[in-house]
Amino acid sequence: MLQIFPAIDLKDGKAVRLYKGEMASAKIYGSAQDFAKKFEDFGAEWVHIVDLDGAFCGKPSNLSVIEEIKKSCKIKIQLGGGIRDEATIQTYVEMGIDRLVLGSVAMRDPDFTQAMAQKYPIAVGIDARDGKVATEGWVHTGEVSAVSLAEEFSHTAIQALICTDISRDGALSGINIDFTLQIAQASQCFCIASGGFRDEGDLARLKERFEEAHIRGGVIIGRAYYEGKIDLGAVLQRFV
Repeated sequence: MLQIFPAIDLKDGKAVRLYKGEMASAKIYGSAQDFAKKFEDFGAEWVHIVDLDGAFCGKPSNLSVIEEIKKSCKIKIQLGGGIRDEATIQTYVEMGIDRLVLGSVAMRDPDFTQAMAQKYPIAVGIDARDGKVATEGWVHTGEVSAVSLAEEFSHTAIQALICTDISRDGALSGINIDFTLQIAQASQCFCIASGGFRDEGDLARLKERFEEAHIRGGVIIGRAYYEGKIDLGAVLQRFV
């Protein structure tokens, strides 16, 4: 089974998509609440939401919109962006968010991240540019390799690991499957591929490669849906 996570990136309360993580490239698609409802109606179990404003400023910036989605939809929410301390985690848990994604703080403090995973439903987001981890809304790229960071979370309580190839994000250039497999094998976690999803061919190739490697995982679908490149409802019926 390949779990599909339709995505909503939030900027100023609206659903947008970026090109390779550049905020200036944001294209507005409309109401985040409307898209969450559509994904639920399509039969998606999860929606992957990123608070882009929060990722850049380091604190929650779209709380009211996220809370409205949670109240109006039954779909499970996987949420990231600006979650860097336990107080923020608690705020979202109390709101009923089903899984929280730690990114920048996971790179800076893996021990804190593992401790949070013992108490809360935590995923780790590893965002990489040329194989190196990028943080603070992808503004800063350091010298830590994505694979070595993934190894830090092997045999921990982390629920999932989301690996994004920034060079492909929003570009409709195809999932970097080799990178995804490297992260999955290093972490031994449920691994969610992100960045560049293009079409149903990506789903078929990713599913085949996951099965060959005996890996459990999923994929995030963003721009391909918003630009009409894929029939998400039909795909959810065939691939889940």
